[in-house]
Amino acid sequence: MLSITTNRESSSKGENLWGTFEAEAIPHAASLFRVALWLTRDQTEAEDLLQETLTEALGSFHRFAQGTNCRAWLVSIMYHRQSKRRRAATRLQLVSNAEEHIAETIAFEPPTPQNLTDEEVLSALEQLPRSFQEVVILADIEELSYKEIAFATDVPVGTVMSRISRGRKLLRAKLASYATAHGFGRSGATTDFRAAEESVKES
Repeated sequence: MLSITTNRESSSKGENLWGTFEAEAIPHAASLFRVALWLTRDQTEAEDLLQETLTEALGSFHRFAQGTNCRAWLVSIMYHRQSKRRRAATRLQLVSNAEEHIAETIAFEPPTPQNLTDEEVLSALEQLPRSFQEVVILADIEELSYKEIAFATDVPVGTVMSRISRGRKLLRAKLASYATAHGFGRSGATTDFRAAEESVKES
C-alpha cells in the first residue's frame, strides 16, 4: 500500500513539473530556435541544439527559480550545450585581437541609415565577428539585459557591455557602408571600415 502511494505521489510530482515546464519554458521555443540558428548556422544542428537544450532544461527544471527570467535561463543552458559541442569539435570560440582591433580603429561612428530593410540589417549583422554578433543579437533582438547575457554566455558583465558597444559600432559602420554603396548615406563610411580592416592586416 505504501509503495502504491509513493508511486502515485511521484507520478503526481512529475506531472506537476511537466505542467510547469510546459507553461514556463515551451513558449520560448521559437525564440530559442532563432538563437540556435545564429549559433550553429545550420537548420538541422539548430533543431538538435534546441532539443538538447529543452531536454537538459526539463531534467534540471527543479533548480529553476520560478519568477525569474526563464528565457535567460534557457539561453544559458543553450550556450553551455553549444560550448560543449565546440570543445568536442576542438573549435573553441575566442575573441581574437584582430576582432577587437577592428572595433577599436573605426574612427567614425555613423548613425544607423534609414530606408534599409530587415533583410539588409540581418545580412550586415551576420558579417560581424561572432563574439560581437552573439551579444548584439541577445541584446537587440532577444532583448536580454546585460546581466542576463552575462549569465547566459558566462562572460563578465563589463565584457558584455564592451562587446555590445563595439558590436553596435561595427554594425553601424557596415550599414553605412551598404547604404553608401546603394546611393544613400555618407560616402566616407566605406573608407572608414576598410581602413580599419586594413590596419588589422598590417598589424
